[in-house]
Amino acid sequence: MNPPLTAPAIIDAELLRRAREAAVVSRRQVITELETLAGLDARELVTAMAASFELPIFETAQMLSLQPAFDLLPLPQAMQRHCVLLRDANGLLFGVIVDPFDADLQTWLDARARAPVQYVLALLADIQAYLTKQESSARTVDTLIGHLGEGSHTGRTAAVLSFASVSEAASPAVKLVNSTLYDALKVGASDVHLESTPQGLAVKYRIDGVLDHATSANGVELAQQAISRLKVLAELDIAERRVPQDGSFRVEANGREIDLRLSIMPSIHGEDAVIRVLDKQAMIEAYGELNLESLGFDPASLGSLRALAEEAYGMLLVTGPTGSGKTTTLYAALTEIHNGRDKIITIEDPVEYQLPGILQIPVNEKKGLSFAKGLRSILRHDPDKIMVGEIRDRETAEIAVQSALTGHLVLTTVHANNVFDVFGRFTHMGIDPYAFVSALNGIWAQRLVRLNCPRCAAPYTPDDAELARVQLSRADVADYRFMAGKGCGDCRGTGYSRRRAVAEILILNDELRELIVDKRPIRLIKEAARRNGTRSLREAALELVRRGETTIEEIKRVTLHA
Repeated sequence: MNPPLTAPAIIDAELLRRAREAAVVSRRQVITELETLAGLDARELVTAMAASFELPIFETAQMLSLQPAFDLLPLPQAMQRHCVLLRDANGLLFGVIVDPFDADLQTWLDARARAPVQYVLALLADIQAYLTKQESSARTVDTLIGHLGEGSHTGRTAAVLSFASVSEAASPAVKLVNSTLYDALKVGASDVHLESTPQGLAVKYRIDGVLDHATSANGVELAQQAISRLKVLAELDIAERRVPQDGSFRVEANGREIDLRLSIMPSIHGEDAVIRVLDKQAMIEAYGELNLESLGFDPASLGSLRALAEEAYGMLLVTGPTGSGKTTTLYAALTEIHNGRDKIITIEDPVEYQLPGILQIPVNEKKGLSFAKGLRSILRHDPDKIMVGEIRDRETAEIAVQSALTGHLVLTTVHANNVFDVFGRFTHMGIDPYAFVSALNGIWAQRLVRLNCPRCAAPYTPDDAELARVQLSRADVADYRFMAGKGCGDCRGTGYSRRRAVAEILILNDELRELIVDKRPIRLIKEAARRNGTRSLREAALELVRRGETTIEEIKRVTLHA
């Protein structure tokens, strides 16, 4: 509940009236004018205010002991309004303010928080010191750099974006783009969607694989200007609004560079933009030392993947939809098998993380360096092990297969729903089945499953209908420990926190190779694979449900049709 708008005993009604009038004229806070008119220093006045309103006082150290709720009140807005929302270990929100007379500010904070707020007072200097520490330690976007990619750094100018400039940008469109990028990086979004609507622009973030609505901006003209701003950053044609366009630019954050890939698509209401965030350092921060152990696979899957990655030659295919962690898995495998005695070369689009001691080549379609052309050149560079970022066409597939047949270990990815769909993809590309299965050691399909938030997860009992949707009976789940997150500040109300990879592994043997070459029904291939130890993605994910680590709803979202 907001504190009553009454003055402390040391300030009479006349002094308060004069302070309010002066604040309107000077556009400063009432508390600032009271300092001058009452002849008190800031600390004396805040102490008196706190006693009168029965509010606690926070100093910088107390603020630093709590977690900033920048998901509710982003740092640029906190700096602009001289206030902070903090969250304690129990999820209780504290609103740190300077001026208890500013009822509009408290109403605004209540609306941002969407939950009860316990207000506390602080010196303006303490709030500014806290925000300065947050700015220096978690500076997420300082400089927007107009690079296109590796090797294309010349001829571009840099646009500077600091925390303060997010709110101080002269153009509303620039302010919208800057604050959107800042918020996205702060919450760890993998993609940013800006969707044109009849009213303006809808902004959505993909976090942990799920698209969440972040905010809306009213005004069709503002929406068009924001899309044009992104085109300028990526050096696209701002006059062309009828065809799709793709580009990229880069931000510098905490002394490291983050690539942003931009896709513009025309729609019935204007143009939509999707920005893919490619943070090369994020994997290290998420997993610590990058290795297969840190990715969270179960021991059996981990052993199979290591065995496939340590083969002397042949092909390891990793499959799954966009954003399922395929490239991260291959990076971890390369890190483990890199012993300094083998020549390892990768060709990627783009290079998402720099691996020490490994030659990494970025695809550059505009300069004529495609996967196929780059792979041909790699074979003349005496490699032992090759990673191809993605097999997209027949030519790349043919070269990769021939490389695996001629003594190289080839690690690569392809888009498919599960391990068995891969055969159809390569058949559709026109690849000879005999050559393909001769080169192939194994296929690894994976998904990223959201885990229950450890803070708010609680036991629950699914009904029969919910079990039936994942083909389970009450008898099947007799030993299950069902848990689900209720939603709290730590998980942004989603009930989930962090993700873990689950895998489906198909290791080729002679029986499977014969069935595939003979083009036998997929049912027979699946039966042979199960006899050979293959466990489906659904089974791997349900094991997490059994242990109470995730929910049936999440399994339905990620693996039901895999």
